Amino acid sequence: MIKEITTQEFLKEYASFDVIIDARSPKEYKHSKIPKATNFYALNDIEHEEIGYIYKQKSKSEAKIKGASFVCLNASKHVFELNKLCKIGSKIAIYCARGGLRSSSLATIFSNIGYRVYKLDFGYKGFRSFVVNYLENILHKNFIVLGGNTGCGKSELIQMLPNSLDLEALANHLGSTFGSVKGEQPSQKEFQNQLFFALLNLDLDKPIFIEGESKRIGKIMLPDLLYKRMGEGQRIEITAPIEQRVQRILSDYIDIDDEFFYYCMDKITPYIQKDAKTEVIKFYQMRNLEKVSEILLLDYYDNVYKKPSKIDKTISNKDDKVAIKSLLGLIQN
Repeated sequence: MIKEITTQEFLKEYASFDVIIDARSPKEYKHSKIPKATNFYALNDIEHEEIGYIYKQKSKSEAKIKGASFVCLNASKHVFELNKLCKIGSKIAIYCARGGLRSSSLATIFSNIGYRVYKLDFGYKGFRSFVVNYLENILHKNFIVLGGNTGCGKSELIQMLPNSLDLEALANHLGSTFGSVKGEQPSQKEFQNQLFFALLNLDLDKPIFIEGESKRIGKIMLPDLLYKRMGEGQRIEITAPIEQRVQRILSDYIDIDDEFFYYCMDKITPYIQKDAKTEVIKFYQMRNLEKVSEILLLDYYDNVYKKPSKIDKTISNKDDKVAIKSLLGLIQN
């Protein structure tokens, strides 16, 4: 059984699918995908490029014939992998770039085996159009925005609060010069896809806790409307003792290497006093990371932090349980 469904129908059924299959090439899949999708490519990267060239430069018929041979070879491997993931009769969704031959070919094979197959009618392109339109017209308006100096524990509070949105986790970045310590960030499209699903899971009738961020988190840009709504939200300033801030920074940057450290120090040179920078490097070479963190917090991060003109409330995060109780009290008031 193969049933074509729209993006809206797919989203309504999303949680019920045993497997979601991305039939595009590994390169396309790696760049961005529908969350929870598994890559069972109809054509691998080299095959996809070759078939595209034949289709455009030589013959459409030749491209279809050769493409079909590649699909059959790849599908012969995928059927065993699919069977490991779910038994025959399971409900699976499948998509390719535009809902064309790649997803249709694999869908036919999987359906004939006995899987219940749902194919996205306009593929990943249709899904992306839906996501972009959603983010340009988000209905989320009631935000409680947590601000405060670096290391005050805003991210940890966000992760503990209900109905919250952790933008830094989605962007895989700590939102500062040293923020890329977490590794490679997702593509802009991948971030938008993850953000879209995160927003879908929030209760629109309740305040949404979110960390105050710049328009850009590393290389990722926030949607214009979301950023505007954040600026209109209730602003809460979080504070914490310097000793706790230092310990949080240490936990975030414990695995920092020399190349990354000196690269970041070069970037912040215009924003830190020469003597302070010299001290930071001296203590880093001594491997006294606690002192490095303290100097960077006091002489760099605190100096570049732009405190907003409007702060509705200040909450101490010396004890996170007390801070959480105070933040939850904002919902009840």
